[in-house]
Amino acid sequence: MSTKKRILFIATEMSPYLELTEFAEIVNKLAIKSNDSGLEVRCIMPRFGVINERRHRLHEVVRLSGINVSVDNDDYPLQIKVASLPNARLQVYFLDNEDFFKRKQIFTEDNEEWFEDNGLRTIFFCKGALETVKKFGWPPDVIHCSGWMTGLIPMYLKTAYKKEPVFSQSKVIYTIGSNTFTDSLGEDFAEKANIHANIKDKDLEAYKEANNTALFRGGALHADAVTFGSDNVEQSLLDEFSKVKGKKIIPFKGWDSDFAEYQELYNDLAGK
Repeated sequence: MSTKKRILFIATEMSPYLELTEFAEIVNKLAIKSNDSGLEVRCIMPRFGVINERRHRLHEVVRLSGINVSVDNDDYPLQIKVASLPNARLQVYFLDNEDFFKRKQIFTEDNEEWFEDNGLRTIFFCKGALETVKKFGWPPDVIHCSGWMTGLIPMYLKTAYKKEPVFSQSKVIYTIGSNTFTDSLGEDFAEKANIHANIKDKDLEAYKEANNTALFRGGALHADAVTFGSDNVEQSLLDEFSKVKGKKIIPFKGWDSDFAEYQELYNDLAGK
């Protein structure tokens, strides 16, 4: 009897918890469809302060407490909360930290000023998501990352976490969406993102510009497969990733798609 293949969605946004772009609804649909098709599904996203814990019935996962995530020579405690996705029997895990996520805004102040620590928040989330999976002891066959805030994860999987047993069989998909910010994550973002001796300068090269396009490019470069999650993707990224030797590519097929091509991709990468 074969065991179920496992798919992990790591996303910046997901309906009904947070909807920044139309892809939030797609993540929801993909997770439910994957679950219904017999895959074992889990989801991870940031616990931004705008996410209502009472309404969505979030509660802390005590058995996963005690993780500290080191970023830029500082240790930050990681709190993990969980909710059941409405109308689906699957779990969504929310990564929280008082310094980074307990705010009433997502990426900007009330006056639209970009948070100066968005770069650190991104590194914390990406590293924290992978540390959470280690704590689960739940080896995913496929990891599907979406949203610019997940852009470091494919690179981390191929470098810093390459020898972790829990990720030894994992294939990673990265979805490029529409650009949603024009600010910078900081001149030293790539330097701070270097969390492990296995990460070399060439691995960080794509992230040096520290902007929205750079996060998308870095995620796509290091992924095993690339999908397009918007009809408004920056042209340079379309040109670069519409055809890449050795990578499976899924073009954007409209918001009304049944996303069957994603299910085929998951099964293909999982070795079904």
